[in-house]
Amino acid sequence: MNAPTPPTTTTVLRPLGTPLPVGFLGLAAGAFVVSAVQLGWIPPHERHAVAVVLVAVAFPLQLLAALIGFRVRDTAFATAMAVLATGWLVQGILLSAGPVPEARHALGLFLVVTAVALLVPIASAGAGKLAASVVIGCAALRLALTGIQQLTRSPTWEVAAGAAGLALTVLALYAATAFALEDTQGRPVLPVGRHGSGAQAMEEGAEPGIRPLL
Repeated sequence: MNAPTPPTTTTVLRPLGTPLPVGFLGLAAGAFVVSAVQLGWIPPHERHAVAVVLVAVAFPLQLLAALIGFRVRDTAFATAMAVLATGWLVQGILLSAGPVPEARHALGLFLVVTAVALLVPIASAGAGKLAASVVIGCAALRLALTGIQQLTRSPTWEVAAGAAGLALTVLALYAATAFALEDTQGRPVLPVGRHGSGAQAMEEGAEPGIRPLL
């Protein structure tokens, strides 16, 4: 009688670190400064400084996270980071050009479409990484509210968008911390709602770069 074949594993000699922390930190930075503008914490004449944060911090960090995400085959997260990165770039460029009332309809429609586009990675990610999906969902909500505010020029929608941005900042900082601790210590430290094979690998203490070959 033939002995059962043992589980096969694949070893990656140069594993890459998770891009989740850097992506969520970039998201937190962008969301916070834009919310500060929407809530009146930053005066209008400092909008150029906000544009610098969006273009020089939020955009490159999320673009980097997207590139690494595609490299490690985390397609859902990488897609979300790429979509968000382009959103920060567009908003940063428009802010740096100064107030342009004529562009508010184009910007509003762009933000709403971007929010809808984020539903694609959320749906494809499922419940595998619940914390990541919640953060991306909150980002979609903030974009939708900001887009509506641009289209309507309603102070109520602006305050709602600012509040959603603050909630997003907190969630993104939590997720960045949780995934960074998990990656460096090789085990869950803070709850992230991980399910499926990823949770099983963490529970079994798999070494970085060694994963079951399904």
